Amino acid sequence: MPAQDQVDKRAAPAPLADNQASTARHSGAHLDRPDSLSREKFSISDLTAEFGCTARALRFYEDEGLVAPARMGLTRVYSKRDRARLAWIMRAKNVGFSLTEIREMIDLYDLDDGRLKQRQVTIERCRRHIMKLKNQRADIDSSISDLTGFIQQIEQVFPNETAS
Repeated sequence: MPAQDQVDKRAAPAPLADNQASTARHSGAHLDRPDSLSREKFSISDLTAEFGCTARALRFYEDEGLVAPARMGLTRVYSKRDRARLAWIMRAKNVGFSLTEIREMIDLYDLDDGRLKQRQVTIERCRRHIMKLKNQRADIDSSISDLTGFIQQIEQVFPNETAS
């Protein structure tokens, strides 16, 4: 198995409850929303509350090198940069990108080109991902159609036995 796949298959943080995940997924990733309190530093609880993720998830992203909070004793202190990176992580994760893909897109931020390469790569990857999702949707629609037809065939052959 390639090293890229090994990283992606590691135990990721447990998902939130359905209603929490749905709220987090549909509330956007705060990419352009400034912090309402104009803070420069954030605690783990600040970010878990804002992004609807767990402290374990933040620690996991730290272990993966996606965020790099400073330490004050044992306390993690997240910067505006960490908050912005977490926004990217959450948005990309919610639409199905792997951690490897997320890391590659986020790391392009550091190229010192005004984020031009990051935007170009992100747009291209998003377009490819949209095509992949459209193909999956077509496959799902085809399977639903096949199953519906199969049910109709069975019901025609055995009309009295399949009433439900």
